[in-house]
Amino acid sequence: MAHIGTDSGAHAEIGFAEGLQHPFTGLDHLAAMLAVGFWSALSARRLWTVPLAFATMLLAGALLGLAGIELPAVEPMIAASLLVLGLLVALRTRLPAALAASLVGLFAIFHGVAHGTELTGAANLWAPLSGMLLATLALHAIGLGLGLAFRDTTWISRLAGTSVAALGVTLLAQLA
Repeated sequence: MAHIGTDSGAHAEIGFAEGLQHPFTGLDHLAAMLAVGFWSALSARRLWTVPLAFATMLLAGALLGLAGIELPAVEPMIAASLLVLGLLVALRTRLPAALAASLVGLFAIFHGVAHGTELTGAANLWAPLSGMLLATLALHAIGLGLGLAFRDTTWISRLAGTSVAALGVTLLAQLA
């Protein structure tokens, strides 16, 4: 599912632009980033707490991956994150801010490790990481905007959340 680079020769040329476009090119990551923002708009008083927790832990996970630290079940956890985030949006679940930030932070570590592992050997690590973080925050902002716009329209959050959860189930089934 993670897909910045495909071979070691391409890694040296990965830069800011590739990092910036990356979250927009993988449906799993696109859905996760939008869902985090959407859910935050539906459930949080401090709108940016959960998205910033995700972005911070995404970076931490990427650094773990770059350091060669492997986590078990990275791809299943990414798929599970979609299932859980989708259900949180669909059910309009409200959690205390610390619990919500911890939950998305856990998922973000797995998203980050997947990408950090792919960046091993890149000539300039901070350029693609900066681009990926900026794109992640932009997608969170788009999700926040959509969540705020449709905060009072229950069926839209149910449809959006169910779609994200269904993607998670599909990806989990493909991994089985």
